[in-house]
Amino acid sequence: MKATDFRSEILPDDIRRDLDKACALHQRAVSDYAQCQEFSKLMSDLLARLEDIGCWKTADKVMSILLDCNPKIGAHCEKSTIVGQIAKKLS
Repeated sequence: MKATDFRSEILPDDIRRDLDKACALHQRAVSDYAQCQEFSKLMSDLLARLEDIGCWKTADKVMSILLDCNPKIGAHCEKSTIVGQIAKKLS
């Protein structure tokens, strides 16, 4: 398995790809509830995987995103800017 460096943490390629996918998904999910749910689910999955491999710094950033991410039917993401800024740091 090839790894990629992320601010002193070594992330497996599959996690790196999913982080990139999540960041791209967030840009499209701001006003789309289904995509917002998909983003939140992907980030939850990534958090568990990051914790399992001991990548605590990246897991903390993902947790920060999840704390601000609260998908609501028919509503615009209230914290999209904050979540987007944190997500950009991951990509």
